[in-house]
Amino acid sequence: MKNILIIVGIILLIIYSFCIEPNMLTVKNYSVQDSQLSGLKIVLVGDFHVKPNQGKRLAKVVEMINEQHPDIVLSVGDFVNGHEENMTMPIDNIVKQLKNIKSKYGFYTVLGNHDWWINGEEITDTLTKNGIKVLANSNIKVNINGKNVYIAGVEDKTTRTPDIYKALDLTQNPVILLTHSPDVFPRVPEKVNLTLSGHVHGGQVRLPLIGALIVPSDYGDKYSQGLIKEKGKQMIVTKGIGNSIFNVRFNCVPEINVIEFE
Repeated sequence: MKNILIIVGIILLIIYSFCIEPNMLTVKNYSVQDSQLSGLKIVLVGDFHVKPNQGKRLAKVVEMINEQHPDIVLSVGDFVNGHEENMTMPIDNIVKQLKNIKSKYGFYTVLGNHDWWINGEEITDTLTKNGIKVLANSNIKVNINGKNVYIAGVEDKTTRTPDIYKALDLTQNPVILLTHSPDVFPRVPEKVNLTLSGHVHGGQVRLPLIGALIVPSDYGDKYSQGLIKEKGKQMIVTKGIGNSIFNVRFNCVPEINVIEFE
């Protein structure tokens, strides 16, 4: 009897990890202390990894973003999935949905490694033509509620050459920095009010007491999820919306993030 219960438990765990949790989506809220950005409400999204058959899920993502009534939407990339075009929904179809996102001050993003593996130039062009600003070692000044806020973004660490100092050139506080990989965080200067990142998906599988089994980061589990404070700096790493390599999640529910400043 005991062996049967163990087998049943394993089967249920597999079903949950491969069929249920990967298809869930939650809203994770953060309250960040920063007087320069007080009153600002950001929705952070990343790692969409939209597969060919995920039109309904993408529509749900857009709906959930709009329900948060964001001042601004910021993304850390990986709109597409996999390494080959047959593994992903075409970027044109993805953007048709993303165009329905509503925010007061726009939608800004960097690209991720999967975006470049598929076709970074085409994805940049498609996003830009549809009003989604792509930042690549560059920045933009956005007037939010009468205050200038600089949104900066660095290129992907895996496929390009991130240049933090070029991205921050001529910026003034407050500054929010977008990076696909969190691994650039130790090199981010203290002048940056908040760094936003993704890529590692929280590890996708997180075991109690152990943490994430596999994290694509030079720093292991250190920068894998949540609000991280280090040497006077702050970074939020989203667990992301989609799944990479294996469609599996455990104790690591996909999320969009709402960030409000006090």
